[in-house]
Amino acid sequence: MFKAMILLKRKEEYSQREFRNWWLGEHAQLAIQLPGLKKLCFNPAEDEAALYDGVAELWFETERDFTEAYQSELGKAVAADSLAHVGRRDRLFVEENVLFNKDWKSGN
Repeated sequence: MFKAMILLKRKEEYSQREFRNWWLGEHAQLAIQLPGLKKLCFNPAEDEAALYDGVAELWFETERDFTEAYQSELGKAVAADSLAHVGRRDRLFVEENVLFNKDWKSGN
């Protein structure tokens, strides 16, 4: 499984609340339609002084699936929507290593 983590900092003209509402609402509705997407998790920061306003986690079967998703018309729209609201976007491609998860249930 391929995982991308995208760290987001909102544009200055948006309050933290406005950013959060857009990200968890309008943007999420676009992003969940990405072709090949297996799982999506948005993690908004609670501290307004944080370096980033949130971290998105996206899972795809392969890195190629991720790349192809963002090359699609919908993927381009998701990226454009993000760039219209985000002043900084840093992507990390990571290898997830779950070391402990007491409450994990099948299907999560």
